[in-house]
Amino acid sequence: MAKHKLNIRRPYPKQIAFFKATGKYIAYGGARGGGKSWVARVKATLLALNYAGIQILLLRRTLTELRENHTIPLLSILGDLAKYKEQSKEFVFPNGSRIKLGYCDNERDVLQYQGQAYDAIFKEEATQFTQFQFETLTESNRSSGLCEKKFYPRMYFTCNPGGVGHAWVKRLFIDRQYQNKEREEDYVFIPAKVYDNAYILANSPDYVRTLENLPPERRKAMLHGDWDIYEGQYFSEFSRAVHVGAPFDIPDHWRIYVTMDYGLDMLAAYKIAVDEENRAYVLGEIYESDCIISEASAKIKEKFGKADLYLAPPDLWNRRQESARSVADIFREEGVVLTKSSNARVNGLMAVKEWLKPFDDVDGVKRARLTIWESCKNLIRTLPAVQFDMTRPNDVAKEPHEVTHAPDALRYFCVYWTVAAKSKEAPTGTYTADMLEDWYNSDDEMKEMMVERFGRPDV
Repeated sequence: MAKHKLNIRRPYPKQIAFFKATGKYIAYGGARGGGKSWVARVKATLLALNYAGIQILLLRRTLTELRENHTIPLLSILGDLAKYKEQSKEFVFPNGSRIKLGYCDNERDVLQYQGQAYDAIFKEEATQFTQFQFETLTESNRSSGLCEKKFYPRMYFTCNPGGVGHAWVKRLFIDRQYQNKEREEDYVFIPAKVYDNAYILANSPDYVRTLENLPPERRKAMLHGDWDIYEGQYFSEFSRAVHVGAPFDIPDHWRIYVTMDYGLDMLAAYKIAVDEENRAYVLGEIYESDCIISEASAKIKEKFGKADLYLAPPDLWNRRQESARSVADIFREEGVVLTKSSNARVNGLMAVKEWLKPFDDVDGVKRARLTIWESCKNLIRTLPAVQFDMTRPNDVAKEPHEVTHAPDALRYFCVYWTVAAKSKEAPTGTYTADMLEDWYNSDDEMKEMMVERFGRPDV
């Protein structure tokens, strides 16, 4: 019987770049139709044939996706070049190489790979995996000791914008913001779009037209690979072109607010200036984990200086049973006097969307009431990463939790009553007609905040 030969079509340039890449973490894609599954399958096959004994793990989120996207195509491609074992779901090659097919439908599933060693790990549709799943798998990405030639362990990713893992993939490969021991040189991203896929252009032109006919926001993500826009995105109003700007000198009479979301896991704090037209500019950020209160207050005073108001959520006023003091009490003792903002989630989120809503200025250029200075990298990164809650469509998802801190801090500012800057301050207690209207329409919590800031109106 004639031996089966590996017969693959000629890859196009972006796929060749993926085949040749040698970084520790290599990602490919960014848009639909870029040939992601094909390039992952072929790369895994080439590694298995060229590195005797190499141990490879190829993952999709579910078993169904795994079978349709990889098991069936690999059976066709490999023929008798490798033996497929249905029970263990692996292809075993005569040279000792192995391609193990796996899944991670939920976070617990990833634990099945702990204690194992894979020279190469492929994560197909990486944005469908959580950060916990990614980080857990890195522990298994080490030399198996079975590969006969020198091979440095690495991980390969294919991805589109969107999904539960959007934030960590975007941070590492798109925004290129690194933490702790992460090294920039370890991360390689090869963008690919449907227009790079000669096979689809020639054989499936209707698919290209389908992508081109998507609604505008989804088209930006799926056709053009825009990582700031994707399906499920809560703050779809956000646009770097509209909302991100360069620093400039702030006039002395502009009002200064500091708004914060604080817990022992994260301090997210922002300095915001408000101009004469009640437009806001986010000037600076603090985004640090594991800050005790004295450290958090010291960082705020050192980086932001004096502010007209320091805004914080109401839960910081909850008194601790062991000390009868609240977090707000301790901040005050440390020299940062907090003002209670509203914790009404949906109203607050709607307020953020209003601040972000673009409009056409007189010169025809789109602007918004809120501008974020380009130095506030974590706010710029996390605002577009927040997703809708699938069970409460007016709320945001609480996972991934890391991306919620900065938007929550911004929410406490946006829901609060801000005052446009004036060269000469209006006296406390003076209410405009608009403010009186808001007073009549406010709930008790909002009225309490207005009284604290402006006094009680004469009504």
